[in-house]
Amino acid sequence: MPPRKRRPAARQLNEAARLADQFQAAGYTKRDIARIINRDPSLVSQFYTRGKGAAFVPALTHALNALHTAGITDTSELAALAAPHITRRTTATGTRARVRTKAVLITPTGTGTGRAGAQAIASGSARLRPLIAEAARRGLRLAFTVRMPKTGYTLASGSRTDSPGIRRDVIQRTDHTEERSYGSATTGGLDAIDFAQRVDAAGGDVTAAVHRWLLETGRIHEDAHITHLEIRTWRPR
Repeated sequence: MPPRKRRPAARQLNEAARLADQFQAAGYTKRDIARIINRDPSLVSQFYTRGKGAAFVPALTHALNALHTAGITDTSELAALAAPHITRRTTATGTRARVRTKAVLITPTGTGTGRAGAQAIASGSARLRPLIAEAARRGLRLAFTVRMPKTGYTLASGSRTDSPGIRRDVIQRTDHTEERSYGSATTGGLDAIDFAQRVDAAGGDVTAAVHRWLLETGRIHEDAHITHLEIRTWRPR
């Protein structure tokens, strides 16, 4: 009889993960914790899977103390308290480690594009927020394309009410989803400043901001689920 394989020992949680557990026990989500430390929710998940987060322990500890002792529960207030305690990690020689960042790709003419797939959508399309913020800073216009199941839309494919002034060849996928575009240079597009404010009001969640705009304008059902998102910018004439 072959020897029975031993199960690998469970990973011991690091301090950042233990602090994150305390926040979750208090009713906060990983997305909330990410907002408190001003990072992407995927990093919070890596506290558990890859042992990351040491640089955020002081900030999380300070925010958790404010929650327990002062009764501060608002994520924005907790983030403001945590911010001064977030330090950059250092290399083996003691110098500051370089941080990998994604450039905001907007050309001098104002043209920029950003896309978010299923995984990024689930975390609020955070990668698109800098693009929208930069477009607002420059006073640009923007448009977006959403992809979701056909049943999520309230208006028929190609409806002029849905996307006036935009070519009507809606892209239909074999998985029963459709791509529809909103805003264009021809129609003037959407105001990036207004959209940036919508994203801020949604706590930085670009997916939620787009979903709310579509819902407010009567284009989707409340339970519609966005699966892909693309943002485009340009300078108004």
